[in-house]
Amino acid sequence: MNQECLLGLLSSKTVIYVTHQVEFLPTADLILVMKDGRITQAGKYNEILNSGTDFMELVGAHKEALSTLNYVESGSIEKTSIDEMDGNSASISEVMKIEENRVGQDGKTEDAAGSKGQLVQEEEREKGKVGFWVYWKYITTAYGGALVPLIILVQILFQLLQIGSNYWMAWASPVSEDDEAAVGGTTLILVYVALAIGSSFCVLAIDTLVVTASYKTATLLFTRMHQCIFRAPMSFFDSTLTGRILNRASTDQSAVDMTIFFQVESFAFSMIQLFGIIAVMSQVVWQVFIVFIPVIATCIWFQQYYIPSARELSRLVGVCKAPVIQHFSETISGATTIRSFDEELRFRETNMKLADEYSRPKFHIAAAMEWLCFRLDMLSAITFVFSLVFLISVLEGVINPGIAGLAVTYGLNLNMLQAWVIWNLCNMENKIISVERILQYTNIPSEPPLVIESNRPDSSWPSRGEIKIRDLQVRYAPHMPLVLRGLTCTFPGVMKTGIVGRTGSGKSTLIQTLFRIVDPAAGQIVIDGIDILSIGLHDLRSRLSIIPQDPTMFEGTALDKCQLGDEVRKKEGKLDSAVAENGENWSMGQRQLVCLGRVLLKKSKVLVLDEATASVDTATDNLIQQTLRQHFSDCTVITIAHCITSVLDSDMIVFLSHGLIEEYDSPARLLENKSSSFAQLVAEYTSEEARGLSMNSHLTAKYSVAHSAPFVRSSSLIMGSAWFQRNGVGVGVWREFSHNLSKNLIFQMFKSMLVPGKMQPFQHHLQ
Repeated sequence: MNQECLLGLLSSKTVIYVTHQVEFLPTADLILVMKDGRITQAGKYNEILNSGTDFMELVGAHKEALSTLNYVESGSIEKTSIDEMDGNSASISEVMKIEENRVGQDGKTEDAAGSKGQLVQEEEREKGKVGFWVYWKYITTAYGGALVPLIILVQILFQLLQIGSNYWMAWASPVSEDDEAAVGGTTLILVYVALAIGSSFCVLAIDTLVVTASYKTATLLFTRMHQCIFRAPMSFFDSTLTGRILNRASTDQSAVDMTIFFQVESFAFSMIQLFGIIAVMSQVVWQVFIVFIPVIATCIWFQQYYIPSARELSRLVGVCKAPVIQHFSETISGATTIRSFDEELRFRETNMKLADEYSRPKFHIAAAMEWLCFRLDMLSAITFVFSLVFLISVLEGVINPGIAGLAVTYGLNLNMLQAWVIWNLCNMENKIISVERILQYTNIPSEPPLVIESNRPDSSWPSRGEIKIRDLQVRYAPHMPLVLRGLTCTFPGVMKTGIVGRTGSGKSTLIQTLFRIVDPAAGQIVIDGIDILSIGLHDLRSRLSIIPQDPTMFEGTALDKCQLGDEVRKKEGKLDSAVAENGENWSMGQRQLVCLGRVLLKKSKVLVLDEATASVDTATDNLIQQTLRQHFSDCTVITIAHCITSVLDSDMIVFLSHGLIEEYDSPARLLENKSSSFAQLVAEYTSEEARGLSMNSHLTAKYSVAHSAPFVRSSSLIMGSAWFQRNGVGVGVWREFSHNLSKNLIFQMFKSMLVPGKMQPFQHHLQ
């Protein structure tokens, strides 16, 4: 990157390079040294180097780190061999031959099958008719469907009361003033009012039952969906865009909350009304069914013609909305970068294109619905005209005029009602697709159980931290090629193991498999005699510790997260300094130091460092390594790093290449063999150092003097152990001090860190 990109391809451009890697600084035309948000030094490399101060300390720390390499190269090679570590007589060369044979046999097949494999696939959608199981699942989610027949019964009762009240008025009211009323006026009114009150109570009962069932169904579906999403394996999030998840959790869930149950209830009510009207008209003008039956058949034909297109368009709406949400989310998060590169127009055009693609099926859905409604209205008008003509042509006295008027009224409703039934049926099937999409996410394969009660490890596990890997094969998805292709090795307990390799060699994948973020396709990992696949995820992950490459901090205060001496003291709120969501108001290096503090508190027997010092300067990196040597000397430490100096003091080195163990031995043995891949990697690093970082003897003398005097190093790392008490809870605070500082001075410095009234230090803990 430095030689071919920065100094080569970009040589004619202005390059602003932000880095902790001081070995590349000699090639810079201008160096700015920053501290506490200020530029403290500016100039060329040699100018700043000779001026001393902070920059000299950074360069000196880098030289100190390189001294580890010289020590390893010049030191004696220990007699510890892989055979002694592993307990069997298989040599590394034999293991490598086995792996090479395996790759020779099936490596080509894997490459051919997975070369075109993509992790993120197109969003899946159902095709064809919505299955009956979707409707059944929806109506039986709340209370096992017990409210559904009750709602239908109340709907039927309401319709009977409505028809009864209308029929009562038509029968009991006199046709003219000359005719005698069948009942008295008081009786007429009382019966009608009683029927109306009964109808009102039915409406209240229907609304109460529908809202109760709708709320319960929506709540249960959302709860099941989000539980399945949160328990989904990491492969699901690797292959699923955020916009797809947000679309289901917002748009589809909103349809379930506000629309679908009322749409189902409206369809059921319209069907009951239709049957009621048919029953009334059959008592008066049954001849209307001569036209009504063919018209209904034609409506059903129109519905069958319309619904396949509308159903697929509704599914397309759901699929096309996810990219809009995804693009909007990405644009918001990267708004500063977009403005910096003057790319607003391109992102606006992309957003408009995605919005058009989403609006297109929405427009066609509306157009198709208008097509259907126009034809249904025409058929309804034909039915009503036929009914009206027939009633007019009937001879006087054949039909009671009141009943005939009732039939005309219901006939007028019939033409609208049959269209309403078909419209509700089509709209219900379009909306139920949201339930179908939510149910897809309730069937996501879940991670293994958090706890397996029948197979829980002892509280002291792991006691030694020995990790045995046997024929480990890992892939991120069934259609993807193998990332780890048959790893077999042993990480000895209470020793430090460094894992190195080129980018994409499988280092992070191995760690993800150790924590079961990804489960192996074959093989096993055994920690202190227990196969990690045989225990629950919580039991496994709670016994291991990791400082990740991208650390996470939850919202709260620094006191809640971890106690950092220098960093906390610089904050205005001290230990109560705010921590924003994901720790955005803390730098990457500070967040990694918080993770280090967590690990110090946890004291696990197995510690994993995944590029843990990638975002800190070399001086802080050295302090972190010193902390690990001091506090984790009796633990198994696995270090993944691109920076060679971070792994040189490891007891063993694993060199991965294309998912295979290419080399596994002590650093001294590997460096002794100049043809080894690890030795070549170190040679590349040191040759770059030789080109860029040539410190003279004057610097060495100044740096040595600076390190010999008692001082408190101005770094972010916190070590040692001084315990205070806050509200009855022990809170640890650390800081590295020179051994020449007095106890009283240490006590006063700790005391100055505390927020008044929040903590009371205990001096005897510092003695």
